Amino acid sequence: MAGTAPSDPEAAELAVLLEEIRERVRARFPAEAAAIQPGLLAVLHARDAAEGKVASIGSVNPRPRGVIHVLIQSAKRLVARALDWHVRGQVEFNRSVVAGFTATLEALKDLTAALNGLRGEFREETKALRNSFDEGRAELNDGLQEIRDMRSHWSHWRVEWEEKLAATEQQLLRGIAGLQSAFEQNTAGFETVRAELDRTIHTELRLIRQRAALAQPAPIENGNAPAPEPASRFDYARFAERFRGTEEYVRERQRFYVPFFAGRRAVLDLGCGRGEFLELMKAADIPARGIDASGEMATLCRSKGLAVEAADVFDYLSAAPDGSLDAIFCAQLIEHFSPERLPALLRLCCAKLATDGLLAIETPNPECLAIFASHFYLDPTHQRPIPPQLLSFYLEEFGMGRIEVFRLAPAADSLPGLASLPPDFREAFFGGLDYALIARKL
Repeated sequence: MAGTAPSDPEAAELAVLLEEIRERVRARFPAEAAAIQPGLLAVLHARDAAEGKVASIGSVNPRPRGVIHVLIQSAKRLVARALDWHVRGQVEFNRSVVAGFTATLEALKDLTAALNGLRGEFREETKALRNSFDEGRAELNDGLQEIRDMRSHWSHWRVEWEEKLAATEQQLLRGIAGLQSAFEQNTAGFETVRAELDRTIHTELRLIRQRAALAQPAPIENGNAPAPEPASRFDYARFAERFRGTEEYVRERQRFYVPFFAGRRAVLDLGCGRGEFLELMKAADIPARGIDASGEMATLCRSKGLAVEAADVFDYLSAAPDGSLDAIFCAQLIEHFSPERLPALLRLCCAKLATDGLLAIETPNPECLAIFASHFYLDPTHQRPIPPQLLSFYLEEFGMGRIEVFRLAPAADSLPGLASLPPDFREAFFGGLDYALIARKL
């Protein structure tokens, strides 16, 4: 009929065969293999097309049914059979090419499978490596965390250790300080006991000597009556202890003079008494010696390890070479000499000093009216006070210069009632109970 063309059974059979070939190829090369190698699809389609062409060799194109068409188809078949010998080589070649394509596809399939296997193994190895890395990183993190914990614990332990060390050190220092304080107290107590024992021994010795002197018969003058008792026949050491002050008190007051004697090499203390000034010189490593008219005072000083001898000041100074002394100290002595003898004593002192020699004199201050009411006349051996202006004049006459005067021992300290007076008036009439005069030989 005009609108339809009868189908050729051979063509239909050929189409079915081609479809089976395609299905077989697709089964051999699934979509995921093609996805891995996209170029195989083109090869696959080319192979399918080649197989279709090979299959169609020798076939006759289908024609609609009819007498003419049947004749034409029969003629074509005769011609195809006649030419079969001519195209046989081409057919064999085409089939060989298709077989080559098929072998190539098989090889590519195997290669793809091998690559997929390698990819799987690579994935497994990668996964194993990743797991190993994760485990190693986890172990490393654990190790780092342990280190952080150890560092944190070490920091806390170090703080606690330092606190304990500081506390232990403080306790140790307190213990040492306590032991040192106890030792110093024991030493001070021992020194106090020894000083009291020495004082007691010397007091007993003085009493024994005084009793022995009193027990001796008084000398007879003119065969009638005993000679008058000297005015100084009393225990002067006990007198000084009560009215001048203890050795510690006097030593602290005389510490004022130490800087003036620094660097001196030959110091003489006139009327050294109990040796307070000599003890200060010994502590300052300044060579010094002393003389005193009292044998008892000289004995007391020598018991302390001081260089002291009993001698009269005039005799001692007269025997000393001129310029042989580096410094002379004289405290609470010149007021015991009469106005006639004082200039002679000062002249001797100046003569025995070397050039730039130092002379330090301490004596009651007559500018302070309080000394006449409470201090000066307590000592019956005092002759008369010497004003600082008169003493300065004497020393200038005998070659001394660079004279300095210092007022010492404010009267208000021992007489609190003076504090109610106006300051200017108190300073003018009730200043220092003593004064110190420092002079140097020109």
